Amino acid sequence: MKSLLSVTADTKAGEKEMSGETLAIRGGRPLTGRVEVKGAKNLATKAMVAALLGETTSILRDVPDISDVQVVRSLLEVHGVDVAEGDEPGTLIFDPSGAVSAHFEEIDAHAGASRIPILFCGPLLHILGEALIPDLGGCRIGDRPINFHMDALRAFGAIVDKTYEGIRITAPNGLHGANIELPYPSVGATEQVLLTAVKAKGVTELRGAAIEPEIMDLIAVLQKMGAIISYEPNRVILIEGVDTLQGYDHRCIFDRNEAASWACAALATDGDIFVGGAKQQEMLTFLNVFRKVGGSFDVHEDGIRFRRGGVLKPVVVETDVHPGFMTDWQQPLIVALTQAVGQSVVHETVYENRLGFTEALVQMGADIVVHPEGIDSPNRRVPRRALEQAAVITGPTPLHGADVEVPDLRGGYSYVIAALAAEGQSIVRNVGIIRRGYEKLFTKLDTLGADFDVIG
Repeated sequence: MKSLLSVTADTKAGEKEMSGETLAIRGGRPLTGRVEVKGAKNLATKAMVAALLGETTSILRDVPDISDVQVVRSLLEVHGVDVAEGDEPGTLIFDPSGAVSAHFEEIDAHAGASRIPILFCGPLLHILGEALIPDLGGCRIGDRPINFHMDALRAFGAIVDKTYEGIRITAPNGLHGANIELPYPSVGATEQVLLTAVKAKGVTELRGAAIEPEIMDLIAVLQKMGAIISYEPNRVILIEGVDTLQGYDHRCIFDRNEAASWACAALATDGDIFVGGAKQQEMLTFLNVFRKVGGSFDVHEDGIRFRRGGVLKPVVVETDVHPGFMTDWQQPLIVALTQAVGQSVVHETVYENRLGFTEALVQMGADIVVHPEGIDSPNRRVPRRALEQAAVITGPTPLHGADVEVPDLRGGYSYVIAALAAEGQSIVRNVGIIRRGYEKLFTKLDTLGADFDVIG
């Protein structure tokens, strides 16, 4: 049976794309065809925040139509920023001239479970003198990243006060340059330092910085605005504060996480998927692992074609910060590894508890054993961390349909791909989470020949 999207009018398809929360998926057929990836979620949302710093209008292009972007847009509008859509699809125009302070409740109402309000702190301190972060419950925000952010803001001279509503941050004496060393190359904390340091008085030296391509693209955005930022060896970034910044005109870097996800879908379903907009350079580490597993890819000027190159082979993967193998890549890869001949090991060293999604894959027939304290190995290249886990995947194992509920963004996408690779019908619930990072997911699945219905 075809997707409901293929038998309804275009307007109805759009409604289903935004409202569907449950999918009935009938698997066992390869995904074939072409999909396009737009700008990276992890750049677009941060560049949107950067628009607050400009004294003139900013233009951001290739913005993905995903729920995380809608959250940031709402937060900007709550703070008085005028956000309009440009003539070119995927273009947003930001006028920050009317920026104002917002109440805890307003911010919380629009932020939901998003952590993005944390990154508003530096820009708001510069233009308004205070920033508010609501509801810092551990389940919604998490203590570890919050500590990194708050410590950095204190180093700039900010005063952090916790209230019953959340956190109020002020800078009565302004913000000044600082020497900051991160205990771990946190992407979010690096973004916080960049967005705060560009208008802080003096020079900021950031050591232990994250250097992901999306970070470098954010630096490019800030430089267009008038910032002075240099990247030095050994994860050191120097920022010379300036008095004023102007708006920018920028096209987002492509979403390498979505590109890798479709590549893994081609492996798992024995499909053939051309990912338009994907670039080789930003995916070098992923492409090496993809080839080792038995995948084949062709790099074209306008994208990359992914397919199986034969029997899938086991691999050992250690996730790490860039330029290592991204943690966001391991979840869809594990689905494909259930079909590899032999035993694979995935060491998750970036996030704790990110292998819990494998329980549903076991329910679908996979042979996966999670080691909650990781696995020692003489051949490890990434230093062990106290929070790490490891998954041992033995294959190939036929997957069968099941009733599963999406736990998070990447895990949820992995469930969809597992259901498409499995025999029989699967019910995948709570798929709305996936729209945080995957634009027009249902439409793209339909284009690739997936057999599914949106049922709720």
